[in-house]
Amino acid sequence: MGTRKKVHAFVRVKPTDDFAHDVIKYGDDNKSIDIHLKKDTRRGVVNNQQTNWSFKLDGVLHDASQDLVYETVAKDVVSQALDGYNGTIMCYGQTGAGKTYTMTGATENYKHRGILPRALQQVFRMIEERPTHAITVRVSYLEIYNESLFDLLSTLPYVGPSVTPMTIVENSQGVFIKGLSVHLTSQEEDAFSLLFEGETNRIIASHTLNKNSSRSHCIFTIYVEAHSRTLSDEKYITSKINLVDLAGSERLGKSGSEGRVLKEATYINKSLSFLEQAIVALGDQKRDHIPFRQCKLTHALKDSLGGNCNMVLVTNIYGEATQLEETLSSLRFASRMKLVTTEPAINEKYDAERMVKNLEKELALLKQELAIHDSLANRTLVTYDPMDEFQIAEINSQVRRYLEGTLDEIDIINLRQIQEVFNQFRVVLNQQEQEVESALRRKYTLIDKNDFAAISAVQKAGITDVDGHLVGEPDGQGFGLGVAPFSSKPGKKSKSRKTFRDQVSSLTRKEGAGSPVSGKDLDVISTSKTQLAPSSKDGDVKDVALRDRETSSLEPLPSDSPKEELRPIRPSTPPPKPVAFEEFKSERGSEINRIFKENKSILNERKKRASETTQRINAIKREIDVTKEALNFQKSLREKQGEYENKGLMIIDEEEFLLILKLKDLKKQYRSEYQDLRDLRAEIQYCQRLVDQCRHRLLTEFDIWYNESFIIPEDVQVALKPGSSIRPGMVPTSRIVSLGEDDQDKFSQLQQMVLPEGPDSISFYNAKVKTEQKRNYLKTMISLQQIHRK
Repeated sequence: MGTRKKVHAFVRVKPTDDFAHDVIKYGDDNKSIDIHLKKDTRRGVVNNQQTNWSFKLDGVLHDASQDLVYETVAKDVVSQALDGYNGTIMCYGQTGAGKTYTMTGATENYKHRGILPRALQQVFRMIEERPTHAITVRVSYLEIYNESLFDLLSTLPYVGPSVTPMTIVENSQGVFIKGLSVHLTSQEEDAFSLLFEGETNRIIASHTLNKNSSRSHCIFTIYVEAHSRTLSDEKYITSKINLVDLAGSERLGKSGSEGRVLKEATYINKSLSFLEQAIVALGDQKRDHIPFRQCKLTHALKDSLGGNCNMVLVTNIYGEATQLEETLSSLRFASRMKLVTTEPAINEKYDAERMVKNLEKELALLKQELAIHDSLANRTLVTYDPMDEFQIAEINSQVRRYLEGTLDEIDIINLRQIQEVFNQFRVVLNQQEQEVESALRRKYTLIDKNDFAAISAVQKAGITDVDGHLVGEPDGQGFGLGVAPFSSKPGKKSKSRKTFRDQVSSLTRKEGAGSPVSGKDLDVISTSKTQLAPSSKDGDVKDVALRDRETSSLEPLPSDSPKEELRPIRPSTPPPKPVAFEEFKSERGSEINRIFKENKSILNERKKRASETTQRINAIKREIDVTKEALNFQKSLREKQGEYENKGLMIIDEEEFLLILKLKDLKKQYRSEYQDLRDLRAEIQYCQRLVDQCRHRLLTEFDIWYNESFIIPEDVQVALKPGSSIRPGMVPTSRIVSLGEDDQDKFSQLQQMVLPEGPDSISFYNAKVKTEQKRNYLKTMISLQQIHRK
């Protein structure tokens, strides 16, 4: 772990014409603020009013440019993030004091951009300067509004709204937001586009202190992951930069908030109060418990407040005398934050693939060293490669000769040979056990000791051994029938054994002649299931997997629409959707419709097989019930007619004995059919999910095609006319961006005026123009929908 360090706290004063020079004084080192008030003489002679305050900070930014603010506050934090250290930069202060301007800046002017876009630019500049590392950058944008979590990037077409609400989750690696979308950015312009997209979704309101007041806390997170290209080290570093723009604290009397804005202010002040409580607890070394879970803000920033990151606080204040009370409150918060200590440390992780490769290299080197050692010790015949079949057979022969006594000892060569010797001991032992078992099965008929019905039947039949104990083994399914023959003397056949053989032969004849579940038929059914069913299932599973790959693709299917000049004339009124849907399925959506039908046919076939299996199970269950009733009837009839015993054991007739065997076969068949039904139900569930995905894809593509073909007016489709690289059907409706002449002229002017002065701003302005185009398009579509409804 790294060494502990204090949180850095800076103060930025909002420029104003009414700066209170007689009240607010700066220190000579530009790191302290002194506030002096004149005593109120109206309070009388005894006046204990405090009039002097002094705050020691890490820097005071007065009349500072955005460049100076970033160089002072954030540059070191961002540069250390690429070395594996987490970082957090937080803006705190009164409403209207300039927090959002400090963090985000003015997006209309490149020079006035804030900490957040500058941090993104620095990250990608540093990546270009490190060609020896493969660095990936991801971003996310979280909003906390009225103690609820929202994803500001969920409006992107490929994200969509989340079904389940987002939650804060803690694990061994830290705190993360479950359900928050994280986006991979490969270049600077993509990152700026995501930033501007999130900024357009933020919630703002107007009151007396600020015309565009942020009504929520926002956390923009940059995730960095760096792998070395040159070194074969399995270690790689990860880090994240949290850029936090807090909502402004405000006094309701000054802001004049009412209604919804009043409710928002209540939640904001409550969360900021809990944040201050957590900061006070972190600054107190005697406190064991830190109240992070009092609100969503402190819970989400748990690993940033006093964690293993470099943390910087920027406190924004007014310089006017009328806002002095709120200024003092903000400065107190900054001084408390300076008492908090963090312990920055490099976040190192291990790449499993590289670790395996390094271990393989190390293994090869160790083998070479071992070979050199063996050659020096005259052990040239020793090999450490995996043993082949001939070597294993030789070891097996040595083990057998050792057990027979013809070999006194086995020569030990290496560790692999020792392991193989023990393995062959196990093989020989298993073979001997199987030979003994097969010999017993040839001589005796075995039975499961846990099958009480069969035990009762054979006890009544008088089939047991000399000591009266049953000998048996399960057949793998929990059912079995047969016991050792009754014999009073070794080597002498008994009458009971002959009787048992006669019973088995009569059972075979009777069941083979008339019973629908005879032993031969069961063998045929079992063979057909083991040979035919798996091949069919495997083929179906491959078909389902193929459908899954086809439907899970995110790229849209190639368009089959003709060229622009061959398109039919658009009708004056859109056709009914059912009619258009049939046309879509036969033309543009034919491929999706084909996949949908095939998946649905597979689903119906599985359902049909499941229904047939269910019917067979029900028939077997009814037959089991009938067999049980017949068996109970035979038992009651035997009890009425009188029971016969032979040497203390009950004797049953042939019919009752056959019923017992039939019941066992029916139960075995029932279990097999029920297992098939369970497998079919799992396949049905999987196929149903594929069908639902295909149906959703088909309807979504139809809506896009219908809107492009019939709903979007001609004046909106300027960008879709011949001469452009975009044709109707290539781009979904939600992704169409129209570029008007005014916007194009404005963008050209910006390129001529601004880009020569700041060539690095091209990505910034490109992302800004694309965001403006999308916003104008959405406004146009909303107005057109309203006109269409009228």
